[in-house]
Amino acid sequence: MTDLPEQTAPPAFLTVLTTTDAAQKAEALARGAIEARLAACAQVSAPVTSVYRWDGGIETSEEWQVLLKTTGNRYQELEEYLRGAHDYDTPEIIATPIIHGGADYLAWIEEETR
Repeated sequence: MTDLPEQTAPPAFLTVLTTTDAAQKAEALARGAIEARLAACAQVSAPVTSVYRWDGGIETSEEWQVLLKTTGNRYQELEEYLRGAHDYDTPEIIATPIIHGGADYLAWIEEETR
């Protein structure tokens, strides 16, 4: 993991994005995170076309995105789960803080990730 500027406290709520190369793999990643209560919700979107540099060349592939909603306190465990369950050498795992949200929805995320 690349170190970013240090924060005094983790964000209260996050969306976490990952991608994989098959719909079944995306659903399995999503379901596993929900079953383990590492995320309250996961949305699978697909297909998307990804263009990226890998092993010295430019690749184009079809991928499925998984967007997970979680709390800052559960992020580390969610990242560890994604790394262990993912079959990519370098999986995309990007967390974005939720700055604002409906109070009832955020309370639901908190409840579902306990």
